[in-house]
Amino acid sequence: MVHVLIATEKPFAAEALEKIGKVFRKAGYELHLLEKYTSKDQLLTAVKGMDALIVRSDIVDQEVLEAAPQLRIVVRAGAGYDNIDGTTASRKGIVVMNTPGMNANAVAELAIGLAIYGLRSMFSGKQGGELRDRTLGLHGFGYVARNVFHIARAMGMKVIVYTRYSKEAAAAIGLKVTHSLEELYHKSDIISIHVPAKGEHLKSVGNQVLKGLKEDAIIINTARKEVINEGELLAAMEEKPGIRYLTDVAPDRKAEFLERFKDRFYATPVKIGAQTNEANNNAGVAAAEQIVAFFQHGDISCQVN
Repeated sequence: MVHVLIATEKPFAAEALEKIGKVFRKAGYELHLLEKYTSKDQLLTAVKGMDALIVRSDIVDQEVLEAAPQLRIVVRAGAGYDNIDGTTASRKGIVVMNTPGMNANAVAELAIGLAIYGLRSMFSGKQGGELRDRTLGLHGFGYVARNVFHIARAMGMKVIVYTRYSKEAAAAIGLKVTHSLEELYHKSDIISIHVPAKGEHLKSVGNQVLKGLKEDAIIINTARKEVINEGELLAAMEEKPGIRYLTDVAPDRKAEFLERFKDRFYATPVKIGAQTNEANNNAGVAAAEQIVAFFQHGDISCQVN
């Protein structure tokens, strides 16, 4: 029998757990739960003897992977998977997967919501602006960005994108692809960031692109804090007092942003992009179905390591 552990400091909703359990009961697998755990030792104990593991933002490092000699697959119920040690997993022959696209609409709606919040002067009562006829620049063109595009276009926005790897896909749905990231930031009224925290994207939002920003530009970040050069963004906000930065990932220098730019900076209390009932259900069920497909059919189509 296949033993599956769901280890979540922030548990799935009851509805999602019921749907996940149904998938595993149908497959004849035994499901184990570790919810709201408060120490790593609890996770190290629970993962022993498990064949599969589902997590959300929980840290699955080398120690966790070494504590599970039978483990064959780890699925991150969500898009980002930098909380999982892919190098150690690969060395041990463990497949790591994410659930691409399952949280995309939830995060996209938040990005648009943050844009409205920024344009409306942080709901302060001061006169604000509207999305219609403004130019939205998509920094990246993955699942979330595509959802942002559809919502923004329906709201009357002009949408452009910078992507190195999906130019044809973007052009095929009517998006103008800029020649460079600098051009994207220069032409956009609002920039929405949708790139992973790796490689060329690390600190890619720095002086090189920020120097071309419009005086009243808004930057929305629902991706990762590591894509921002925080010192250079702080400097840009100082130089151009109309720039606003709204993020779903608290920066390392959050206190400094708040102290210097409390009327132009906002960070959600915790990362909430995927925190909807619908996304919770979608990602959890997708993780369960991917595990079943892996054991029954050898399906590794969502492997990321």
